[in-house]
Amino acid sequence: MDTKTYKVRGKFKMGEEMQPFTKEVRALSKKEVYEKIYSEFGGRHGVSRREIIIEKIEKIKDPDDIEDPVIRQLVERVI
Repeated sequence: MDTKTYKVRGKFKMGEEMQPFTKEVRALSKKEVYEKIYSEFGGRHGVSRREIIIEKIEKIKDPDDIEDPVIRQLVERVI
């Protein structure tokens, strides 16, 4: 299987408000993207899965479109 880069947009509950987020993730499938987002926000922000709303998942086809420097470096090493 080939690892792909995805851009995830959504929002999560922070206090009483919903905080928007955009995150780039490397994963094998969209199902894995969901798990990584839930895990990261749960661990980092103490947010439960039901407090995270994933609105859009897009596959990034062109490595030049990757904004996260860590993800970009990972992709450049693979290519």
